[in-house]
Amino acid sequence: MGSKGNFFWLLATCMCVIVAHHEAGAAEMRGKELIKSVCKTRGNNELCMKVLSTDPSSPEATLKDLAIITLKAAAENASGILVDAKKMIDDPNLEPAIQQGLADCKENLLDAESQIQDTIASVLSDDKRDALLWMKAALAAIDTCDDSIPGDDDILSRRSVSFRQLCNIAVAINKRMMGVQS
Repeated sequence: MGSKGNFFWLLATCMCVIVAHHEAGAAEMRGKELIKSVCKTRGNNELCMKVLSTDPSSPEATLKDLAIITLKAAAENASGILVDAKKMIDDPNLEPAIQQGLADCKENLLDAESQIQDTIASVLSDDKRDALLWMKAALAAIDTCDDSIPGDDDILSRRSVSFRQLCNIAVAINKRMMGVQS
């Protein structure tokens, strides 16, 4: 039993060292190397690289920094969609049903903006589970917004695609911070 027990103890120790080394290596990854690693698993690699690489803090960015960068970009995108929705609502040539859909969409966009801010607060306080919940709520709000407007070729629907992509990048980063592969 002695040699078998020693062997298993040695094997367990080696496994712990390997896992710790792997986690330390991932934790040490920063900046461009980390951005490339994050973006290679995303569907829109070009948008991911552009958003994460253009921020002034990106050369030394950690996962948390990348999450904040992406969430800020998503918030800016939502604000832009909201501005467009407000302009469109005031168009007297639109059918009343479309104006009502835009008004509903506007309310959902306000919710999405708020949920993005809640996500940022959760990320900053290292509450990754709440961050994920808020992000999913923001994605649901933009889906509801899109559903309120007939058709899928309007400017809001096209811009919401970018919002979803940014949110999905943030979700992937958050899951990675949680140790979950997406």
